Parts: sequence; structure tokens; C-alpha cells
Amino acid sequence: MAHALTLNAGSSSLKFGLFDLSAAEPKVIANGKADRIGGAATLTLKNPDGVRLVDASPIPAEGVVDHHEALTAALRALTDHFPKARIVTVGHRIVHGGLDYTGPTLLDEKSVEKLAELEPFAPLHQPHNLAAVRAAMTAFPQAAQVGCFDTAFHRNHPFVNDVFALPRAYYDKGVRRYGFHGLSYDYIAGELARIAPQLHAGRVVVAHLGNGASMCGMKAGRSMASSMGFSALDGLPMGTRCGQVDPGVLLYLMQQEGLSADEITRLLYTESGLLGLSGLSNDMRILQSSDSEEAQQAIDYFTFRARRELGGLAAALEGLDGVVFCGGIGENSSLIRDGICAGLSWIGIEIDAAANAANASVISTDTAQVTVMVIPTDEEIVIARACAALTS
Repeated sequence: MAHALTLNAGSSSLKFGLFDLSAAEPKVIANGKADRIGGAATLTLKNPDGVRLVDASPIPAEGVVDHHEALTAALRALTDHFPKARIVTVGHRIVHGGLDYTGPTLLDEKSVEKLAELEPFAPLHQPHNLAAVRAAMTAFPQAAQVGCFDTAFHRNHPFVNDVFALPRAYYDKGVRRYGFHGLSYDYIAGELARIAPQLHAGRVVVAHLGNGASMCGMKAGRSMASSMGFSALDGLPMGTRCGQVDPGVLLYLMQQEGLSADEITRLLYTESGLLGLSGLSNDMRILQSSDSEEAQQAIDYFTFRARRELGGLAAALEGLDGVVFCGGIGENSSLIRDGICAGLSWIGIEIDAAANAANASVISTDTAQVTVMVIPTDEEIVIARACAALTS
């Protein structure tokens, strides 16, 4: 029996999954997560029924746990619980594929070196994504390594949604709107085609809301516009990332405040967003439980910007038939969903309070013109499907 291992390396986490490839559709055998990498990291491993085989076990290390140690712990846990697993392919989520990688691709040393040139475009993710690829090449030298790119889903944007109003030479060099969270949007598009084909055929805004957050406007399951642009900083405010900001602010920080490029990078990527606004936390759950004015202001700004972005994407789509919430916040926070949808009856959005509170799959009222849904996303199955397709 052949198996695929999926690796989804973030800035402080590593999600992984083990899939059986013997059937037409990959079947998950186990999935897990190494959390809080860079500190006192823990490892969790579950079977498909949600039974925890490893329950938030500390990952041993001398000092802080890095991604290599997290991957080593994950592989050890899989070997302990599934000693007969035969991993023939390893699939990787890679945040940035640039202009050249527009679909799942078999990776080798040359392609990894080329992808490393994109690290400045996604400094929180790309280095860790590629570190996982290199580690997997060492651990499974005979396995096919498959790269799945978050930017690929958006590569068919219309020109007006792909360009910045800079001299054309920069566009030709690759300075353009790439969009991200593509694996999540790919999954949601597939689920809409399966469970709501009429909606899939129409105009839908998908809100992937988590520590990283973005929105995508789709027509017939294809990306037409994204809130994220050249980097994963643009658009919505996020856990520690700023979202949309006037470029003049960056000039001010550099020229008047004397901040270096590294200091501005750290400010925009790790000190801003919900954390910067609240002064408390980047975790929406903590902010929602806080009674501080700053926490509430951070929540208000998050929902306002999401509401504004939703309206803009509806304009880009020339209308709106549906909205889908996914991601950790989108799937679990009825308060945030209500805050985003409040006041949007003019565009046909009306929320059923009871259905929203219950995290139902459809949370719009029966009479609403726009269908609003909650669909848990699954990036790992998208990666596993790509592995199966490229190694069949």
C-alpha cells in the first residue's frame, strides 16, 4: 500500500497528514500539528475520527524547537503509530510560486533553489516551506516531492486585478498581484461544485479568516480578484500583519522615523494587525474574551475592513450570489461573521442569528438574496490529491 505525506509549514506551526493512495480519492489515515514552533512546541496527532493518538505532547529540544525538530518529532510519531506506512510521495504547501509555478510541480534541488529566490516576497512562510522540502528530501530520498503553490489559484486574474500603477517594466519583472491562500480557495471551490453547484457557477466571495486572512472573489470557481497582492501583507488586517496601508506611511517610517528595511519588515509582519492594535494578543479568541477598549477596537477594525473588502470584491464580480467563511476564525467565530455581515442587507446579505450561532453550514435567512455559508477548509487533501495525480 502506497502513502502520501503532506506537510504544511507555517511561521510557527507544522501541519501534516498521512494519506492512503490506494483508491481514486486519497483517504486520510492521520493528521497532526506541531504548534508554537520557536518556543515550547507541542505535537498532536489524530485519527480520522478525531481520536488523539498524541495529545499536545511537548517536543523535546535543547532550547527552542525549530522546524527541523518539529518535523523529526512528527515523523517519529507517524512511525510509532503507523510502522507499515510506505511513503512514496511528500506533498508541500509552498506559499509563493512566482510567475513560473502555476500548478502542482515535482520538486528537485534546482526548483527549490529557484523558489528560494522568492523568500523576500514571503519571509514568514517561504523559508519554512522550503526547509520542510529539504528535510523531506533527506528523510525520504526515493519519494517524489510535490510542491503545491498558494499563488497558483490566482494566476488567471484579469489584467486590471493583476497590475499596480507603476512603470510597466516592474510588472514585466514580476511586481504584480499574486494573491495567496490558494490551496484553501481551491478546496472551497471544489466543495461548492460538489454541494452547491448553482452557487459555484455564480459569483462568490470566499473569506479565509485566520491568523493570516484574505478574501477571494470567484466566478464559476475561478479567482477573479484577491484582497492580497504582491505579498501576504496586503488587504485585511491579520494576527500580526498590517493589511492594507498607505505606501506613504512606509516612506514616513523610513525617512522621518529612521527605521531600517529590517525594522519595517519586523513591524509590518510581526508587530502589527490585531496584536499591534490591541496591544494584547494576535489571537481573536483572547480579544473576544477581553473587556479592554483596545481589544474591541481591534475587532471592530477587523470586521470593518473585511466588510469593506467584501463590497469591493462584489463590485469586481459585478454582483454577488454567495459568501463563504472558512479558516480558524471564519469557521468558528459567529461574532466575527455577524460583525462582517451586519449592515449588508443593501447587497442582499441577511444572517439567521440562530444558524450563525450554531455554526451551521448555511447561515443566511431563507429569504436572503445572497447565500452565506460556513465550510471548513482542508488544504491537506488538496495537497494529497496533487500528489496522487502527479505520481499515479
